[in-house]
Amino acid sequence: MAANKYHQEIPGNPSTATSSRKKLNDRSNGKPLKVLSDEDWEFWIQNGYVIIKHAVPRDYTGRLADLLWEFEEKDPNDKSTWYPPGGVEMKMKELTNSGMVEIYHHQYLWDIRQYPKVYDTFTDIWGIDELWVTIDRANLNLPVQPDFEFEGFIHWDYDPETRPQNVQGLVALNDQMDPKQGGFQCVPELYRCYDTWKKDQPEDRDRFKPDITGFDLTKVLLEEGDLLIFNSTLPHGIRPNHSENKVRMAQYISMMPAEEDNEEMRQWRIKSWKERLPPEGFAFPGDPRKWEQTKYPVAELSPLGKKLLGLDRWE
Repeated sequence: MAANKYHQEIPGNPSTATSSRKKLNDRSNGKPLKVLSDEDWEFWIQNGYVIIKHAVPRDYTGRLADLLWEFEEKDPNDKSTWYPPGGVEMKMKELTNSGMVEIYHHQYLWDIRQYPKVYDTFTDIWGIDELWVTIDRANLNLPVQPDFEFEGFIHWDYDPETRPQNVQGLVALNDQMDPKQGGFQCVPELYRCYDTWKKDQPEDRDRFKPDITGFDLTKVLLEEGDLLIFNSTLPHGIRPNHSENKVRMAQYISMMPAEEDNEEMRQWRIKSWKERLPPEGFAFPGDPRKWEQTKYPVAELSPLGKKLLGLDRWE
């Protein structure tokens, strides 16, 4: 059983729909916000992203950061171990040397996914409670070296011409307050003026990689435990790490309206959790060592986590 077949040729995460049948919250339903302030909401609408400070406790983020070093077989205190030869080949070439960590189902990942404040923030973004969490991985972005190049990129995971009702996000697993350190970057101005911008673009342009000539990049700075959520129509990417010896670490996480009538998708999600399988998509090669299947047990889910997976239904 495969995940969403429409993700076989595009970057987006196939553990949820490419676009929700429900629209993002416009606050017309009158539901009060649980986490976001009115100022947060206005920033979200104007810029296409929002940051919730210290959304996840540092004991959660710290232990996951330690796990990523272990999973990548690197010593955080010995830079000579950071750049072993080889690695997983990425079909999505811009991700080469970007630091993607092919881990998806460890207990520490699920503990952050089912952390109530993270969930409550996504209910603010969608305006509903019935959500599914994406099954996604982590990132350990290393400093670039002469034999380890990474230029960074700006892209969309979903063709903005389709007007996707979708959001993406991440939790910072360490402090990323140095702009040279690597991390999230985006182009809010293009998010705001897309319809005007596209009039001067060629018809045969790459719908996933915009020409950002003339636009300023926003280098988003985060502290450990911060939750960043961004609209999928925001051009975004990872910036290169030009620091001397700092790394950027993050867990990718988002939530979408649950599709409980899509039984094939629901069963795939449950199977993925039970068997510790990565999404089957263009940008997700998985771990050839199969460490998740051989070294780590099935994650225990809270009552909220079972609903966010689809194991239990929301009604």
